[in-house]
Amino acid sequence: MSDAPDTGADAPSDATTTAADPLEDYAAALADRVGAIGHVVEFGTVRILVDADRWVETIVEANKDLPFFSWLSAIDWSKDVQVGDGVDDPDGLDERFEVICRLSSVESSDGAHFVASLPREKPTIGSLTPHIGGAAWHEREAHEMFGIMFDGNDHLVPLYLPDDFQGNPLLKSYPLISREVKPWPGDVDVEGMPEVDPDGGAGAADEGEES
Repeated sequence: MSDAPDTGADAPSDATTTAADPLEDYAAALADRVGAIGHVVEFGTVRILVDADRWVETIVEANKDLPFFSWLSAIDWSKDVQVGDGVDDPDGLDERFEVICRLSSVESSDGAHFVASLPREKPTIGSLTPHIGGAAWHEREAHEMFGIMFDGNDHLVPLYLPDDFQGNPLLKSYPLISREVKPWPGDVDVEGMPEVDPDGGAGAADEGEES
């Protein structure tokens, strides 16, 4: 056994190193390649932030590497909430619409959400239908439910609602008659379990209850 002092040469270094994040690297490279204005990686999902004026151009470029169009939809970020409790800090909320498109690879797990922000006053964005035929249905739905206009899509006719229907049901400001009767999220009426008598039979919860 050696009496030499321990120099600590074999001890692990106290210096910490930050492991590379492949998803972050992928998101940054993709955003740079398609000319996006930024990117976010949250909960294992890549979000590419797109200038609304370059929406079509950006999606067409990304579609070269991510040819599978999954879906297109929208989010209404609004302070005017008819249903629900709203947000904790409405004054800090940037009111807008977000249009979101999901593109994926057909050969790997690569994919991303492409997101563009639109003003609530006039939510208009270019249509993907001249380049991605499958986007037509999704744009019609987003128009019907949120009132978003897609320049270049001349067939924004209703999918679900009657032709004379007024309003856009997925707007946070849209009143729901069912919630006027019972406030959101709705009280759940739960009946208590019946009492069990000593003889093994189920008795009424209240002795005076009529059968």
